Amino acid sequence: MKLQKETSRTRSTTTGGPGDDKARTHGRWYGDACGAAFAMELIGERWSLPIIREMMLGPRRFGEIRAELPGLSAKTLTERLETLEGTGIVRREMLPPPASVQVYALTEWGLALEPVMQELGRWAVRSTLHDPTLPITPVSLMLSMRTMIVPERIGDLALTARLEVGSARFLARLGEGELAIHPAGDGDPAPDLVFRAEGGFPYLATFYGKWPIAGTGLAVEGDAGLAQRFVDLFSLPPKCAS
Repeated sequence: MKLQKETSRTRSTTTGGPGDDKARTHGRWYGDACGAAFAMELIGERWSLPIIREMMLGPRRFGEIRAELPGLSAKTLTERLETLEGTGIVRREMLPPPASVQVYALTEWGLALEPVMQELGRWAVRSTLHDPTLPITPVSLMLSMRTMIVPERIGDLALTARLEVGSARFLARLGEGELAIHPAGDGDPAPDLVFRAEGGFPYLATFYGKWPIAGTGLAVEGDAGLAQRFVDLFSLPPKCAS
């Protein structure tokens, strides 16, 4: 098989905007055949991963993504979305009437990044430099719960829980040893439990810090024993040795 090294090297030096051959060509940053290096070329630009994260539970409008990432300018968001679209990670969609608005969604390949991000998350929180008091978006919180659940603790426990973070609403379904989470909708069944907080920190303190529920500002509706069993399913990995 001819690797066409010369052609690839020529294309990698072309110029142009996001989404052109330069944005799609392996080797544009590192000139390295390593797949991990190529991954960084695809998603390693500033803000790319948080933007991808915010679409992991479903399509989002441009304004929704920017509202969740207040340090991100509209210009940079536009550039990152164009690049991610050009590499096949993101696609544009039109919501059906009556909404009829454009949204951005992850492709099947883009959605396949979740286990990669989970492993990165589990690895990174082992650092003593990780600061859990920094802001966390509702989607990021939900993804962290899918990451930090300990499957061996689930057993035969099955339940549904509505998780409310500010104005964001999600439905968690625990069953058959897995936790699925999606944005809540009108057709969802009545949950067994409801957790409610104005921000993410009460969840972090309860589920990961193991603070008593009553002392974190996290409101809970439903059987207290069942709620505690659910909370006990989650745990952060141990910190790395300093």
